[in-house]
Amino acid sequence: MDAFKEEYSIHEWQNILSEFHRIKEHYLDHAGTTLYSEKQIEEAYKDLSQNVYSNPHTSKSTEDLIDQVRSRILDHFNTDSSSYHVIFTSGTTASLKIVAESFDFSGENSQFCYLRDSHTSVLGMRELVGCAKISSIEKCELLSITKSANNHIPKANNSKSLLVFPAQCNFNGFKYPLKIIERFHSKNLPENFHGSEWYICLDAASFVATNYLNLGIYNPDFVCISFYKIFGYPTGLGALLVNKRAEHVLKKRYYGGGTVKIAMSQINFHEKRDSLHERFEDGTISFLSILSLLHGFNTLQRLVPYYKNGMKTMERISKHTFNLVKYLRNRLAALKHYSGKNVVILYADTDYSSNKLQGGIVNFNVLHSDGSFVGFAEFSYMATIFNITIRTGCFCNPGACQRHLELSNKLVKEQFQAGHICGDTNDLINGIPTGSIRASVGYMTGLANVNALINMIEKCYCRESRIVDINCITEVYKTLPRAKSKNIKIKMICIYPIKSCGAYKIYDEWTVTSYGLQYDRDWMIVTEKGVALTQKINTMMCLIKPHIDKILQKNDSFLSRNGKY
Repeated sequence: MDAFKEEYSIHEWQNILSEFHRIKEHYLDHAGTTLYSEKQIEEAYKDLSQNVYSNPHTSKSTEDLIDQVRSRILDHFNTDSSSYHVIFTSGTTASLKIVAESFDFSGENSQFCYLRDSHTSVLGMRELVGCAKISSIEKCELLSITKSANNHIPKANNSKSLLVFPAQCNFNGFKYPLKIIERFHSKNLPENFHGSEWYICLDAASFVATNYLNLGIYNPDFVCISFYKIFGYPTGLGALLVNKRAEHVLKKRYYGGGTVKIAMSQINFHEKRDSLHERFEDGTISFLSILSLLHGFNTLQRLVPYYKNGMKTMERISKHTFNLVKYLRNRLAALKHYSGKNVVILYADTDYSSNKLQGGIVNFNVLHSDGSFVGFAEFSYMATIFNITIRTGCFCNPGACQRHLELSNKLVKEQFQAGHICGDTNDLINGIPTGSIRASVGYMTGLANVNALINMIEKCYCRESRIVDINCITEVYKTLPRAKSKNIKIKMICIYPIKSCGAYKIYDEWTVTSYGLQYDRDWMIVTEKGVALTQKINTMMCLIKPHIDKILQKNDSFLSRNGKY
């Protein structure tokens, strides 16, 4: 098993840790959102507290600063304003929606094609695109395009088609080869893609969080990103990068404040602005959040300097995160029950041998010693006890989830009919998992965080041998009354009506509902502001003992501590 390879120096680690004092848990959900540094927020606050920024529609100076941010974004991706426009949006989802609403699918051969293993936000584009032909493409088919050659280059025509795929799968971190883009632009494609001019929309949200997207080499027509994935702050801000090659295929209909040269009220007349981002940024953009991006870029370059070994900051972060997940994957794969069976089943599309193909994610499920699945909801609760933050479910990627869990369309619908919906805790239906567990790392994740997850699985789920030689049992033990009984009786059951509080003991019969034991974890205590209290916030909650009044058949739970109500 390969040992973990450290990318950062001791001095660099000291600098990183000095800006994340508040993090007391083992945070392993960086694919959900990464964490912001404390100095990053301090610098943003200092900027806002010492300056006055007006609405960019009012202040030319604010508008100029925003343009500087646009330039910084393009520089981060090794391109500039001569090649790409930057349209600010609320995030990747909003960027994808703009493309779906605005792309000109004119021509009889136009089609919308998306990778099956795509985020739900890509699937939603099907409802908006203005073309009759909508199709999906499997992972293996998309990859085969990079390997096959077609000497027949079809003639150009007026039909325009759109392919959408992720730079990195948010389910398991598989990186798609970006040379796919050049294949589609060069028209060196299989025959089923002939008859149209192809444009590429790259969902880069997962990829850019810990990898270097070099738009100087690869030239997708549209790139969709969310900045909280990269910096942790601000949230609710993203961008659509539009290649100038493709700006003419975006036909905007709606217009909001600031996007027109003229608009008249009494007659239906308006003319949109010339600049692409001015036409698409309806109303006042989130200018204070946009200005705070500069502190995000500065933070990355300060904590992970780009000069080491000639690698850029994001290239170093990619290497660091890959080294972590490679170590994690290998350790998980090595875990065994006493029977020799695997403790973990991995859902991967690579062998974790290269960060060119694999990003900072490990996706898996845990198995009992008999081979049955541990529910991801149970695992999530256990992780919380061990102070680990980790993501479970299908991660808004139903295609990848279905493929790796080997769920047929029929079975997925049956699970839905049985009550399972996206984001719930129905983790096992008839013993079959409805989702999985995803561990993802960021630039500030350390080996201790990854080891905490491994140790938790070893402690809670690795089963040692429990086989006892019957000949070793003493004759005295065999004569005990309980040894003669073949029937096992339950003397008591404990339920926890109020989350994080003490148990309510049941000595008699009890109702079992479709959600489990009646009243189990039905209530929680909240503050005046509606924030749920847990033992993480107040450890004294374990002293609260609920009492359920069964005689009156009420759904009332009374709190007691030290025998007092």
